[in-house]
Amino acid sequence: MHLIVEQRGAFLAKHQGRLRVTKDKERLAEAPIMHLEQVLICSDGVALSSDVVRVCATEGIPIHFLNSKAGDDYGTLFASGLTGMALTKRAQLRAFEDERGLDLAKAFAAGKVQSQANLLRYAAKYRKEADPALHTELTLAASEVLDVLPAMQRYTGAITDTTRAALMGAEGRAAARYWGAVARLVPPELAWPGRATHGASDRFNQALNYGYAVLRSQVRVALLLAGLEPNAGFLHADRPGKPSLTLDLIEEFRQAVVDRPLIGQVTRGVDLAQQDDGGLDAATRKRIAEKVLERMESSELYEGKRQPLRHILQCQARHIATFVRGERVTYTPFVMGW
Repeated sequence: MHLIVEQRGAFLAKHQGRLRVTKDKERLAEAPIMHLEQVLICSDGVALSSDVVRVCATEGIPIHFLNSKAGDDYGTLFASGLTGMALTKRAQLRAFEDERGLDLAKAFAAGKVQSQANLLRYAAKYRKEADPALHTELTLAASEVLDVLPAMQRYTGAITDTTRAALMGAEGRAAARYWGAVARLVPPELAWPGRATHGASDRFNQALNYGYAVLRSQVRVALLLAGLEPNAGFLHADRPGKPSLTLDLIEEFRQAVVDRPLIGQVTRGVDLAQQDDGGLDAATRKRIAEKVLERMESSELYEGKRQPLRHILQCQARHIATFVRGERVTYTPFVMGW
């Protein structure tokens, strides 16, 4: 069970065995603590009591904070004990200095590219009869997205700035082809200008960015539970305040968890509404968060059987940990099915 607080001026408090959201003495939502998995604060101007912080830390319930306009997650409150696995963190830092770091970087990038191709194939198969021309276009684009994989795999040794830049360049070429094909799926009335990240003013990019922020909060907790340091990555360069490993692992899940449900929503005519300041309105933000979290509970084929994406994410985080500790020979990225 997830508790999403999206109204400015709301107050979150502990009431007996529940968390209760109120505004101006009106009860907006309530959730039993024993069934609660996480809390998402999706608006500015939300207050919460210290009792809420304490009980969530005690029960292992993370509290995520998302920027209502910029479309990013700026923090998570969690129990301090989650950061206490020193052996795994030491192994993670050492892995950056040898071939394991490059192997992980290549896997993250390749997993994303393969999932992008599979999402285009997934969209194509449902248009084979209704729109044969679009089916052909999407199928061709999926093949072209995969063209960068051989270039990604030819690098060996320890990761360097040169190899990282080459991997990111190849990933960028695949992304350009992918988003060019996605543009054929986005309804014209959204006037989508193409993929934009920071400072996006159009509704579809804002929805994608907000969905990725929700997903990023889930990835961060999965890494912490696996004993890893979310800020020490391999594909993405380290920088103060940059959650590099979170950005690495999220690459495997963007298409399955965010792109697929949001593209499906806009093609079915679900409205993405903006408020006066140009950001998505509260109802739209809440719907996006709910859709992403709902998708996390849906299943994909993984290691021979269908498993929830939330479980797959946690397994992938643990596989990173066992790989850097030398307990796993290879690291294989998750790739969504189609």
